[in-house]
Amino acid sequence: MISLAKLFGKSDRFFELLDASAKSAFQSIEELERLLTQSNGQIALAELAITRRNEKKIAETISEELVNVFVTTLDREDIESLSRALYRIPKTVEKFGERFEIMHHHVKGSDFAAQMNLAKESASVICRMVAMLSSSPKLELIKAENDKLQELEGRADQLVLSYLKEIYSGNIEPIKAMAMRDLYDLLEKVIDRCRDAGNVVTQIVLKNS
Repeated sequence: MISLAKLFGKSDRFFELLDASAKSAFQSIEELERLLTQSNGQIALAELAITRRNEKKIAETISEELVNVFVTTLDREDIESLSRALYRIPKTVEKFGERFEIMHHHVKGSDFAAQMNLAKESASVICRMVAMLSSSPKLELIKAENDKLQELEGRADQLVLSYLKEIYSGNIEPIKAMAMRDLYDLLEKVIDRCRDAGNVVTQIVLKNS
């Protein structure tokens, strides 16, 4: 396998930036978990915005570095694609936080505990996958991690189906049902964003294996 370190260039700068981006995405989910334990979410929501802005700064730095340090052996589109995929995680988390702040008096933070566990686990896998890039990982190792993401995403889908059965059972007042449906869908997208990032990492390693 061609060394990904060589493909990225002599510096580990891109690895460091992508690793920081993955960790920032994980942090945004941790901040969201804090939001769900608070009554109004004001402070944690502000922290979500900060995390998303930090992620955007990292993405911008990656774009700038690609202009200054361009290595044709590796498609720059791969780096940009992974950067965009990672950025979408905290962006979606922040969107959930904004909606939760509006709707929190209709729902409870504990209503989303199961989905949050899956989201955190998915983000943890992404952190591992991105960290592995700098060591030129074997394709089977990356695929094994990506399989975990696919399994987590499948569990999230089944969880949403069970939520929908509850929502449309007629036992929940309409305004709460609408709020829960909106928030469940957004949190599922957070998990989907993690899966998308994992697919990008897998494609990068596959291309260079």
